[in-house]
Order: sequence, then C-alpha cells, then structure tokens
Amino acid sequence: MSTITTSAPPKGGARVAVQKFGTFLSGMIMPNIPALIAWGIFTMFFISAGFTPNADLSSIVGPMIHYLLPILIAYTGGHMVYGVRGAVVASIATFGAIAGSDVLIAQFNATQPEDNQLGQIHMFIGAMIMAPLAAYSMKWLDGLWENKVKAGLEMLVNMFSAGIWAFVMAIVGFYPIAALVNGVMSILSNAVNWLVANNLLPLTSIIIEPAKVFFLNNAINHGVLTPLGLAQAASPEYGNRSILFLLEANPGPGVGLLLAFTFFGISAAKASAPGAAFIHFVGGIHEVYFPYALMKPILILALIGGGMTGVATNMVLGGALRAPAAPGSILAVLAQTAPGAYFAVILSVVLSATVTFVIAAVILRASRKSDLAAEALGTDRFESAINQTEANKGKASGALAGLRGDASDLASHTGPIRNIVFACDAGMGSSAMGASVLRNKIKKAGIEDVTVVNKAIAGLDDSFDVVVSHQDLIERARQKTPSAIHVSVDNFMASPKYDEVVEMVKEAAAGPKAEAATVVAPVATVVAPVAVAAAAAPVAAAPSAEILSLDSIVLAGDAKDRDSAIDEAGALLVSTGAVDGGYVGSMHDREKSVSTYMGNLLAIPHGTNDAKSLIKRSSISVVRYPESIEWTGNPVRFVIGIAGANNEHLELLSKIAEVFLDSEAVAKLERATTKQEIVDTFGRVNG
Repeated sequence: MSTITTSAPPKGGARVAVQKFGTFLSGMIMPNIPALIAWGIFTMFFISAGFTPNADLSSIVGPMIHYLLPILIAYTGGHMVYGVRGAVVASIATFGAIAGSDVLIAQFNATQPEDNQLGQIHMFIGAMIMAPLAAYSMKWLDGLWENKVKAGLEMLVNMFSAGIWAFVMAIVGFYPIAALVNGVMSILSNAVNWLVANNLLPLTSIIIEPAKVFFLNNAINHGVLTPLGLAQAASPEYGNRSILFLLEANPGPGVGLLLAFTFFGISAAKASAPGAAFIHFVGGIHEVYFPYALMKPILILALIGGGMTGVATNMVLGGALRAPAAPGSILAVLAQTAPGAYFAVILSVVLSATVTFVIAAVILRASRKSDLAAEALGTDRFESAINQTEANKGKASGALAGLRGDASDLASHTGPIRNIVFACDAGMGSSAMGASVLRNKIKKAGIEDVTVVNKAIAGLDDSFDVVVSHQDLIERARQKTPSAIHVSVDNFMASPKYDEVVEMVKEAAAGPKAEAATVVAPVATVVAPVAVAAAAAPVAAAPSAEILSLDSIVLAGDAKDRDSAIDEAGALLVSTGAVDGGYVGSMHDREKSVSTYMGNLLAIPHGTNDAKSLIKRSSISVVRYPESIEWTGNPVRFVIGIAGANNEHLELLSKIAEVFLDSEAVAKLERATTKQEIVDTFGRVNG
C-alpha cells in the first residue's frame, strides 16, 4: 500500500515571506490583465509600427499605460487591503507618485542635450508600493477613532479623513516614493541592458525555473519583469515590445517535462502526464507540472536547460511580446506576440520543449530501475510531490486535485458495494453533510441495500467498501481502512463527481464484468471534488429552536476573513449556552487540519472530535455576510457553526444540504430580511 504524505501549511521563513509577497503582487496585477491586453491591442494596430497606423487612436496608448494602468493596479491593491475606501486612497496616492516621477524626469532632461533625454517611467512598481502603504495606513487611522465619533457625524468624519489622508499620501508618493521608484527602475533597467549586451539573459532561467516550482515566481514576474517589460513595450526604442514577458510565461519547458513523463515515466505520473500537458500548454496553468519536478528534483536542471534555450532563441531571432501573457498558455503567448516575431516565439517554445524533453528523458531512463523498486516498496513519490506542491502554494488546487485522480492508490474490491462511509476529523460536520448529499443521490438513482453513514476517522474500521474523505485526510483514512476503495474530495457540494460514484456503485452491483470496471472507474474520480446535483430527500420537520434559534442567527456578519468568521460563528454558540468557550479554539484547530468549505458559498466550521466534551447541547449558528469572505481561496457568504452533542444536528445538516443544492433556496437566504425567514427556509425546503 502506498504511503501518502498529507499537505501541510507552509512554515515560516524567508521563502514563505517572498511567496506571500509575490502572491500579493499577483493579486494586484492579475485582475488587470484584461486592461493590459486592451492596451496591447491598441499598440498592435494603431501606433506607427502597427498593423493599421492611426495617429488619433494611437494617442490613447501613452495615457493608458502611464496613468490608467498604474491607477487600476493601485485601486485593486488598495481594495484587497481595505475595500473601496483603501482603493480610493491608494489611487490618489499613486497619482502623486506618477506626477512626482514626471517632474523629476523633466528636471533631469532640462540639464541634458536632446539626444540624451529620458522617457517617462511608468509607476507600476510605485502603484505596488503605494497601494498597500496607503490602504493599511488608512485602515489603521480609522481604527484610532472607531466607535468614538458622535452619532450623526460618521459620514462627515469618514469622508474628510479619507480625503485628507489621500492628500497626505499623494505628497508622500510625489517626493520619496517617486524618487525611490525612479532610482530602482534605473538600476533594474541597466542590469537588464547589461545582461542583454553581454548575451547573459538566458542565465535568468537559473533563477526563474526553480522559483516557479516553489511558487516564488510571482515576486520575480510581477515585481520585476512585468514593470520592466511594460516600460520597454511602451518605448519605440525597444520597438514597443519586450523579451522580458517571455522569460517566465514560455510554456515550452513545462510541456517538455510532461511529454518526457508521458513516454518514460511510470505508474500514476505517466498516466496523468498527457492530460497535465494539455492543461499546462493550452490552459496556461503551469502549476500542474510542478509535482513532476518535485518528485525528482534533478529534473529542474531539464527545466533550466529548456528555459535558457528559449531565451537564447528569442534573443537571437528577436522574439518578443507586446504585453504580458497571462495565463501562460500558448494561445495567450501567440495573442501577445509582437508583429514579425511569430517565427521566433514559436521556435523558442518548440526548442525549449525539445531540450527539456531530451534532458528529462535521459534522467528518467537512468533512474527507471530505482523508481520501479521504490514503487514496489509502496513509496508513492508522485502523491507526496502533489502534496508538497500544494504546501508550497499554501492552499489546495483544483488542477492538482485532477492529478491526484490518476495518482490514487485504489485497493481491489470484489463483490457489490454495500457500505459507504463519509469520514472527517470529527465525524459530525463535513462528513455528516457529505453523507447526506451522497445518500440522497444514491436514493434518487434507485439504488437499494446501500448504506451511507458518517464517522470520525478515528472510529473507522476495515468493514467499509467505500470511504469518502477530504483529500488532506486520505492517508489517515487508508490506514484505518486499507481494503476499501477511497474517494477523496475537496468540495462537498459543487462538483458533478458524485454521479461517477453512483455509477461505480451500479457497476459493482451489476456483476463480475462491471466489477472489473469498478476498480478502474474510480481512478478518474478518486480525489476529484465530489458533490451532488440537486437531489431532494424527503423533507423533514423544521429544526427546533433549541438547535437553531433566532439568537444564533446574524444577518450581516462583521468578519472580513476566515478566522474572524469562525470566531463570530463560535461566539454565537457560546452566547446561547450551547458550548463552553474553549470550543471556539477547537473550531480553529479543525480548520487548520482540513478546510470546512463545502461549496456553493457555504462553510460549516466545527470543533474537533476531542472537543465534544465542551458541547453542552447540539446547536447551530448561522452568519450571513454582505460580501463574500475568502475561505481557502473560495468565496463564502454563509458560515454555519456546528456543535453536535449527539445526532440531533444531523437532521438540520441534511436540511442545509438540501438548501444549498437549491439555487432558489439560496436566493431566499440571500434576500432574507429577518431571522425567522432563515429558520423558515431551512424548515420548508421543497415543501
């Protein structure tokens, strides 16, 4: 049996700090990629060197990159930190940096001859600095007088405080930040020019390719390459194009590595590689090839070799893009390719893929015997590499979950499937919800004599035919039930994969022929998210006030993040006397172990199995949020805290499942203006 290492949150250290920094930069840049694409189209057609030169329309190009794009980035970054209020202050502050930079350059040019004039510096780095600085400082200032303003004066204080602080931050941007960014851009530009002049630019692959595998590329790409590339693309000196956009986005090395696994890999890595190659090359999701590199780190040398080949090809033949290619799909790359550079860009992708393929193939062939021996001993390096990739990323990934579907170790199962268990850490929240929706799906399919129950992993034994668990808990579940078929999920309500589980049960019941298919069918489903289509079970009675009371409902929660939302839902359970205060801490412990995000805007945080002694009576708390909260990368508007002393809460969990599989019922919850409407919706679904 394979040994699986579950993913763990990234630990502290410089790498994680850089990773978080890069993620924040990416969060500012990525939503504005459409604006960059639009700007690239204007340059492609209307500048003097474009396909259809137009002096009037080309006048849009300069203001767009100099003013609009940095302000959009600043607005996005400020909004990430402090909503619209932070976004407005950040935008004004960044405008100060733009104006300050222009003044500095004008002063410099006044002292220089006409043949040594500097062009404008576009404040992309300035926006990335000013946005969090302005937004965080505005948030801090608001906290100083929170709840201290007299009633009736709140709007006046809010408006003037933001306006005054925006004025102050614009001055900060005009003087020190503008000077800082101009200096940094000058240093970086000189460094890039030196690398190009000395034909050393391919050496950047030594940094970029390993950085990608460890999710550090965002800091390099969006913090350095994108601003420098945009500066070059806006300048006729560089032909309104930049090779820098291709240093990280080139899909060639990744597809070369995946093709090598397609032909020379073994087991699950070989089986999943073709699909991953398509997702990477066409879909532009580069992270799908990272586990293949991590399972055999020496393969990073193949990626470096391919990356260097691609950069060298573009340097020699003039390959470049007009604007950033995001995501890094071959389609996005070709869409942004500069006029006359298509041959060079395409050849760079082909050659980089070829070099990576050859080097990786040699490495895989040379280590084939040892890889087969390791597999025979039950060592699943690929699964461990997937988990490590998710740990590096800091959250689960749907694309990586798809790889797990081919990587899962399925035990052979003979005979019909009679017993299915949905297992989670505590056995009372996630598992109860999952069991409810899966049970309803099986019932609707007309399948009889199949039981679906929920249990804590600690309570499992090897008597079950199928075990459904969260992907982060699959190793623990396998240790308890080694002979079962294991189906792993990461979204409990929003995927159609339950249909495949039902088909697996049908095939197992059909006889020996179908039984053989049962072993194969789950390979495509095993760790993919499992959820159910809208299938309604018989409607039970409305939950009692003891379990769901009006006092345990909040129509507009105050929390802005996941942890605060757990505190808010847990505080309601404490205030209504359902749990002791320590139960809230166990809810956080449970969340650190496995996410309680369920899909369809719902999360159901609850305590660990060890915390059941802190529960006085079964109770549910419901908190609705006006704006979505990010929950492990997913939007959540409804947080339902659960304390289950016994099985009293299971009926309501079934009801919750029905509600959140019914779009009309979810809409009722979103429109509800009273707490009683919330209770009524859970009590009268489909009835």
